[in-house]
Amino acid sequence: MTDPHDESTLPRPTHLDAEGRARMVDIGGKEITRREAVATGRIVMRPETARAIGEGSVAKGDVLAVARVAGIQAAKETSRLIPLCHPLSLDAVEVELTVGEGAVDARVAARTSGRTGVEMEALAATSAALLTIYDMCKGIDRAMIIESIRLESKSGGRSGEWSRASEASDSDTSK
Repeated sequence: MTDPHDESTLPRPTHLDAEGRARMVDIGGKEITRREAVATGRIVMRPETARAIGEGSVAKGDVLAVARVAGIQAAKETSRLIPLCHPLSLDAVEVELTVGEGAVDARVAARTSGRTGVEMEALAATSAALLTIYDMCKGIDRAMIIESIRLESKSGGRSGEWSRASEASDSDTSK
């Protein structure tokens, strides 16, 4: 079994040139394909904070509505936030926020038809949605914790399909 953290087995970073300098990858020759990425994350809080969000009683307004818009906006602006990220024309961004007992879970799906993936857009949107929840609720709960922001799946392009779930089941069978 290969060690996924063994640097000798990792592919060469595409954002570095032969001299190790940062560069934007040339995607001009890549095929245009339908691409989708899903990212998730969570903000943990006191149960009463989650209740106030769910009831819509936070003084700053509708936390979930503002967080959804923040997520969509972040997806659209990702190339302005991440230096080597290509600007993309997004077909759709869906931000789902689920209020639980002491947390809000975020799930973002981003889609495009293009030459490069939308993983960074989904991750940026997830981060911005959760940061917005923190911003709007920090007056009542400064101890909130944003955690577990991660890519869940991606599809399209030369590398095809990838999902965290299938990778976990593949590693379980190799033990």
